[in-house]
Amino acid sequence: MTNTKDIALLAAEVLDNKKAKDIIIIDIAEKASFADFFVLASGGSERQIGTLADEVDDRFAKEGILAKSIEGKQNSGWILMDFGDVIVNILTDEMRERYNIERVWGDCKFIHYEEGTK
Repeated sequence: MTNTKDIALLAAEVLDNKKAKDIIIIDIAEKASFADFFVLASGGSERQIGTLADEVDDRFAKEGILAKSIEGKQNSGWILMDFGDVIVNILTDEMRERYNIERVWGDCKFIHYEEGTK
């Protein structure tokens, strides 16, 4: 799986299957040199965001996609998973509201993930 959009959609699918909320894929390729896509998702608790991150990591490992780094901890309210051209951000509702990543990247193309989008 080399298409970065497919990787972003796979992350969204895994997150959706584990009941993440407000899943959005932001195409940042034209605005950023460090990645092509951000995947954003919210979890209802710090425990859930940890579970969501573990699930993405496990599924990606099965596909041969390994994280370059994973920043943040379950109790920080925000876990950032760097897969190279795809960066997965899993946040608590509070942290997502505080940092409002969608506003920062507001001039980029947004893909609102819903089951069956792929």
